[in-house]
Amino acid sequence: MAQRARLFGLLLAGTGAAHFAAPALFEPMSKVAFPTDTQSWVYRNGATEVALGLALTSKRTRKLGAAGLAGYVLWLGSRAVTAKR
Repeated sequence: MAQRARLFGLLLAGTGAAHFAAPALFEPMSKVAFPTDTQSWVYRNGATEVALGLALTSKRTRKLGAAGLAGYVLWLGSRAVTAKR
């Protein structure tokens, strides 16, 4: 289980870093939840995913990272639903 959490954390952090390397790839998805100032939100979300991913890689911070990830996913979902209205 710990290895899977660590791998998932690394993948999430890598995805977050990709927001900075290739932001245009994330703009169409981000525009759904963040129709204004989309590019800024691409970078903010990338930074959040790097931080949460790294938190998941360490046993000491894994619970906090998992709680943060759950909150982040709920927040993103609520943004997408609210933005469509």
